[in-house]
Amino acid sequence: MSNTQPFWGSAKGAILTGAVLGVVAALLVKLGNPPNMGMCVACFSRDTAGALGFHRAAPVQYIRPELAGLVLGSLLAALAFKEFKPRTGSAALLRFVLGLFAAIGTLVFLGCPWRAFLRLGGGDANALFGILGLVIGIAAGAGFMKMGYGLGRSKPAPAAHGWVMPALAVAAIALLLWNPQFGLDANKNPTGPIFTTPLDAKGPGAMRAPWYYALGLAALVGFLAQRSRFCTVGAFRNLILIRDLHLFWGVVALVAANVGMNLALGQFKWGFEGQPIAHTQTLWNILGMVLAGLAFTLAVGCPGRQFILAGEGDSDAAVFCLGLLAGTALAHNLSMASTPAGVGAFGPAGVIVGLVVCLIVGLTMREPQEA
Repeated sequence: MSNTQPFWGSAKGAILTGAVLGVVAALLVKLGNPPNMGMCVACFSRDTAGALGFHRAAPVQYIRPELAGLVLGSLLAALAFKEFKPRTGSAALLRFVLGLFAAIGTLVFLGCPWRAFLRLGGGDANALFGILGLVIGIAAGAGFMKMGYGLGRSKPAPAAHGWVMPALAVAAIALLLWNPQFGLDANKNPTGPIFTTPLDAKGPGAMRAPWYYALGLAALVGFLAQRSRFCTVGAFRNLILIRDLHLFWGVVALVAANVGMNLALGQFKWGFEGQPIAHTQTLWNILGMVLAGLAFTLAVGCPGRQFILAGEGDSDAAVFCLGLLAGTALAHNLSMASTPAGVGAFGPAGVIVGLVVCLIVGLTMREPQEA
């Protein structure tokens, strides 16, 4: 075992990763990312899906280099420490479905677990309800695990499996920089294939840090998270199941560092009303994150963790990430995504259907018994 492993496997490794994530997120906001959204995996998946034309909500279309940074940072760490291990075979289709419904839950709340804590770090008190829902969903998922729930075990796979997600990350950066356009329609609007919210427009897609800062800082987070196994969902799951606190202290460090950095940069504003890219419909803030927390727990990891796993060769996690991307597009195409004005017309229906699907998955999937 490496001499560094006791550090990375301890609370110290998780605290370092959480603190760096909190600081990086605040810096990215200062550099141009949407407020209280310095690093949101679900929101950035939504923006990227829009940029690829999977949905046509013009205010949220931009290939977010942070997603590629998480994957490539994880890849570098895995290669450096001989932990790049291509693997597959663990209920990939169900993971896609779980990613899809997790995306719907997060977009009803307006943020993944990372953003829930970053919203709190920026002073958005509505995040408390989202975090409450997240913990309820994780607790439900932990209950299924106690009952024997499992998606089976992955198996070693050919190297090509492990390189697909890093290759997609590189392709995303190439498309971001190239921004190919194949022509104009009758109204002189670009016909794609890449769509980008103009910088002078309104909406999260128009708010972005310079790509090289976003890519580099996210890669740093990805590198550290791969080493420490940082996961916000895993933190509460482990606390509930085995009373293990080491990942939980990383979440505490994330919030503390983000609060401190936001205060230093003049970005902290406490309250419920007028918070950026947030709504005050408490019931759906809670229930959206109940769905997300349950789906993430059944898939064994928050969205950030899934991108990290994909970077180190886990193609099942990559399938979840693609499900997340598809779910963000579906949420917008079917009017389920929330806006600062409130929950989308079909958001409640999406949450209810998602909860039913996740409950069926939790009740029916069992780890095979050893002979």
